[in-house]
Amino acid sequence: MQKLIRERKDKKIYRDGDKLIKLFDENYSKSNILNEALNQARVAETGLNIPKIHEVTVIGGKSAIVMDFIEGRALDECFRDEPERTDEWLDLFVRVQQDIHSRKHLLLTKYIDKLRMKILQSDLAASTRYDLSLRLDAMPRHTHVLHGDFLPSNVILRDDGVPFIADWSHASQGNAAADAAKTFLMLRTYGVEELAWRYRAEYIKRACIEERYFTEWIPLIAAAQLIRAPERRQQLIGWMQEAGD
Repeated sequence: MQKLIRERKDKKIYRDGDKLIKLFDENYSKSNILNEALNQARVAETGLNIPKIHEVTVIGGKSAIVMDFIEGRALDECFRDEPERTDEWLDLFVRVQQDIHSRKHLLLTKYIDKLRMKILQSDLAASTRYDLSLRLDAMPRHTHVLHGDFLPSNVILRDDGVPFIADWSHASQGNAAADAAKTFLMLRTYGVEELAWRYRAEYIKRACIEERYFTEWIPLIAAAQLIRAPERRQQLIGWMQEAGD
């Protein structure tokens, strides 16, 4: 393995020539690793520009996914290094997400089912979980491909300018506005508040939807995130209340 690219608490990502190796810790769920690879393989069938998976294997006793390495620059680096081109980067970011949403693969997990499970597993009051479940039942059912973790760091501009989309571990199918609302909340989580609100306005404008259609997903997604990010409980509860005002 030639170069460590990124390190997270449960995985390390290496570049090895023209391959990228995502190496998982020993205690990482094997079923989640296989599901991530399956998600990526299914999304590849839609024709989107994504890294091709070569194998799921074991390296040094640890599970790994081996895929193409995309030579280029992540979009978060573009925002950081060329702030004078923010409008251009933001336009590209939204267009790539809408391209994702234009695709379908009916074997992907339904996002609404994932949300429901996480809401019911949260430590919110039973009455709140019930109310959120009712709201979820009333939401429109769609079958668009959803990325589930769509951030500028997951859009790679290849050297020839072609955008590729990475990290499909949270892919599902469902309502495009839900995916956009999650991106909005994640951008706020990472502290880029101004960019988050500019993204929200741009997405609503380009998708030609009412703002209400976007914001009604926010309390549902914030509630579901309580399981994944309990350390942000106060912030997530605040966003649930903010969206309900």
